[in-house]
Amino acid sequence: MGDRAVGYGRYHSAVAPGTELAELAREASGCVRCPLSAGRTQVVFGVGDPDADLMFVGEAPGREEDLRGEPFVGRSGKLLDRLVLEEIGVDRSRFYIANVVKCRPPDNRDPRADEIAACRPYLGSQLELIRPKVVVTLGNFATKLLLETELGITKVRGKSYPMGDWYLVPTYHPAAALRSGGVVVAEMRADLVRAKQLMGWTS
Repeated sequence: MGDRAVGYGRYHSAVAPGTELAELAREASGCVRCPLSAGRTQVVFGVGDPDADLMFVGEAPGREEDLRGEPFVGRSGKLLDRLVLEEIGVDRSRFYIANVVKCRPPDNRDPRADEIAACRPYLGSQLELIRPKVVVTLGNFATKLLLETELGITKVRGKSYPMGDWYLVPTYHPAAALRSGGVVVAEMRADLVRAKQLMGWTS
C-alpha cells in the first residue's frame, strides 16, 4: 500500500476539468457495462467542485441517491456534510463526492466485484480530471479498491497513505457511524482533521 498513483482513467488534456467531467457524466448516463444498469432510475455520477483539493469516494448509491441522481443525500449524507463542515469548514461547493459504483445495487446490497470493475474506469477518470490533494475513502469498498488491499477499514484507518501526487485518508462510511454512534463518529472526526492537515488548511 502507498506510493501508488491511480492511473486507470483516460482523460489527459488542457481542457477545463469541469468540461471534461460533464462529458464523462454524459457518457456514464447511458452506461450498460454491467447488469446494474437495468434496475437504476439514473446514474449517480458525482457532484461538487471540479477543481477540488478534497474528494470523497463512497460505495454505491442508495434509494434516495438513485432517485435524485446525487451521492450521499440521505441520512448518511447529512451526517457526512455536518462532520465535514464542523471539522474542515467546507460544504459541498468546495469538495467533490462520488461512489465506486454509479448505479444502485438491488435492495442496497454490497456491490459485486464485476460491478466494481465495470465502473472503475469512471472513478479513475474522475480522479485524474479533478486531481485532488486528498481523497477520503468512506468504508471498505472504496478503501480496498484505491489502496489495493484486502484489509478492512478498521485495520487501515487512522493514518494517511501517499498515492503519488495525492494522499488517501480512509475512514468509516457514515452509515456505520449512524449504526454505531459515538466512538465511530469521533474516529471519523479525527480522520477528517487529518485530511485537513494534509491539505494545509489551518483555518
